Amino acid sequence: MTNTAVPALLDAARAWIADDPDPRTREELQAVVARVESGDDAATADLADRFAGTLEFGTAGLRGAIGAGPNRMNRAVVTRAAAGLAAYLRDSGATGPVVIGYDARHDSDVYARDTAEVMTGAGYAAHVLPRPLPTPLLAFAIRELGCSAGVMVTASHNPPQDNGYKVYLGDGSQIVPPADAEIAARIAAVGPLADVPRGAGGKVLDEGIVDRYLDTVAGLAADGPRDLDLVYTPLHGVGGTSVLQVLESAGFSQPRVVEQQEQPDPDFPTVAFPNPEEPGAMDLAMALAAQHGADLVVANDPDADRCAAAVPGPHGWRMLRGDEVGALLAHALLSAGKQGTYATSIVSSSLLGTMAAAAGQPYAETLTGFKWIGRVEGLAFGYEEALGYCVDPEHVRDKDGVSALLLLCELAARAKAEGRGLVDILDDIALEHGLHATDQLSVRVTDLAEIGAAMERLRATPPAELGGLPVERVDDLSAGSADLPPTEGLRYSLAGGARVVVRPSGTEPKLKCYLEVVVPVDPEDGVDAARIHAAGRLDALRSGIKSAAGI
Repeated sequence: MTNTAVPALLDAARAWIADDPDPRTREELQAVVARVESGDDAATADLADRFAGTLEFGTAGLRGAIGAGPNRMNRAVVTRAAAGLAAYLRDSGATGPVVIGYDARHDSDVYARDTAEVMTGAGYAAHVLPRPLPTPLLAFAIRELGCSAGVMVTASHNPPQDNGYKVYLGDGSQIVPPADAEIAARIAAVGPLADVPRGAGGKVLDEGIVDRYLDTVAGLAADGPRDLDLVYTPLHGVGGTSVLQVLESAGFSQPRVVEQQEQPDPDFPTVAFPNPEEPGAMDLAMALAAQHGADLVVANDPDADRCAAAVPGPHGWRMLRGDEVGALLAHALLSAGKQGTYATSIVSSSLLGTMAAAAGQPYAETLTGFKWIGRVEGLAFGYEEALGYCVDPEHVRDKDGVSALLLLCELAARAKAEGRGLVDILDDIALEHGLHATDQLSVRVTDLAEIGAAMERLRATPPAELGGLPVERVDDLSAGSADLPPTEGLRYSLAGGARVVVRPSGTEPKLKCYLEVVVPVDPEDGVDAARIHAAGRLDALRSGIKSAAGI
């Protein structure tokens, strides 16, 4: 950084300190300023990053590291976000209450209280959920209580140093364009924080809203077998009590819960990343299952809007991919005759479309994120490969790890009663529709410019083949289409139904490459032979896209 830029940076920091309502972050930033003034280069770089723009609305809200400055999550940023949302609601004529939920991360309760005070100060009734609770319960409460909007303070499965702010409108779905940009414009127009009116802390709801949600979820289960030896982990998150109550209400025996991960803990001490998709996150649960010979492992992410599962096999326990769980849930719902549109995202397996067509049901494909899937007209079931599933859109138009977990357990119990497992059901699906095998290459970066450079390389030098398969078509998703709004990404359609989609993550500093191959299953050779063939093709695709992108 040039010497001439430092004084302007220091002026911006001092102005922020003067406006910040939180003594903790004021003190934090004052210490950084003092180190910069003493000539500390590391502190100067830190300050520059804190003021490198502002946190922007991404996947339906804000998400970032907790700390002082506009490029961090803190009470000042949250107060501005709440004031901007209130201005948007007022300008759009909304008059109903705003419901606010929060998880167990650092400062989630504080940000929820700030939001409630800003809403009441703006003339809106604020309803606050009674304690740290799952994100899908907030989505349920919006429609159940007839609210104009909802706010969930959560960073979902992000690292422990992060927090976030997810915004929903009165239909119970996450915000999408143009609402996000309109809210962002009003946030930018918020003046000094001392001028933002604040009222009381709103009405803290009683446990009745929790019970109504849990009863609704438990009511999804049909009569049937309930014998299932289950291991469960909430991964230090807020799903534990909700899942245990739902399973009990639906007639299941209590699962074995991973003791080290049972209680909410914002530091997530047993996992490198509190995301069931990350290597190692499910190790404790699978070890407990192996110790007791369990039938199934299920898990939630920290805000319980995602569901993960693992199954026993000849070589030990293995995680089911999100696409596999999506196919299992779709199979259960289609078999039960659930009518409506079955939807998934552009990076998820194409298998759902094949299954829906075979059952005579409509199919839709959306951009990534439940802000899009939840808005599909006539939705019966929606999922995305990142462990998100919507099995009851009538009540929760968002991903819901609690209800998905229940229906997966119900399916596993029915299979067990027939002497089978979930893998046997997946084999049935593969025999009928072909083996749709998926994988992912995910590259975490420290410099976001690396992601842009990789995308530019792919556009400048498009690959003619990937993994030995000819590229038959390239869709630049940034251009949009008649069916999809524009988004940053590239989709390669390959020979034989294979596909590769490359896009930046919407929530983490990652470049993601989604791989799929489709292999017909010869009944004589069996599904295992097709899986071996598919694994080789996926490995080749992974190497091919890695080389083409220069990652």
